[in-house]
Amino acid sequence: MRVLVVEDAAALAEVVAEGLRDQGMAVDVALDGLAAAAKLDVNAYDVVVLDRDLPGLNGDVLCEMITSRPERAMVLMLTAAGSADDRVRGLTLGADDYLAKPFHFPELVLRVRSLARRRPAAHPRTLVAGALELDPIRRTANRSGARLNLSVKEFAVLEALMRAAPGYLSSEALLEQVWDENADPFTNTVTVTVGRLRRKLGEPAAIITLPGVGYRIA
Repeated sequence: MRVLVVEDAAALAEVVAEGLRDQGMAVDVALDGLAAAAKLDVNAYDVVVLDRDLPGLNGDVLCEMITSRPERAMVLMLTAAGSADDRVRGLTLGADDYLAKPFHFPELVLRVRSLARRRPAAHPRTLVAGALELDPIRRTANRSGARLNLSVKEFAVLEALMRAAPGYLSSEALLEQVWDENADPFTNTVTVTVGRLRRKLGEPAAIITLPGVGYRIA
């Protein structure tokens, strides 16, 4: 899952971003509306966590820009303006959910995941591929009923591959979906992470590699 956090308070933006990354999400940060608009033109996001009061380009205007796109991200407005009228105004602009500051972080995580599931192209809550079963909400993965002990990135790679099944995902696509825009495109981190994941999944091999194409679930 890829998330864009748009918040002009840099410290808060990083706290939110790091917290979501700890949950296995790929997270980019924009500190103003213009930077957010530029990132939205380049990257495909599942959810945008959006502050309303932004420099450069107001959050309300940005929200309308996002929600007017055919294949758009879901929008969670995160703002200090938390009155009933403010919530109505935000939802009228097309926001999909509204959370007032200060907020409880576990609630933010649940709302982000809920919005990702509601996205038109979203998959069912539990992903199944052969003997593999993965629940992104409970953060559990099993093979043939046995629980898999996966790191955050291993879990995210497996989730991305299961969502793409039966198709392939290239290393570049995995880097984009599981890491973020700051990842080094020349790094071997995808190869290393897939290798560790393969070993934990055991035999028979659950991940197929096609040189020059990428990886897929067997």
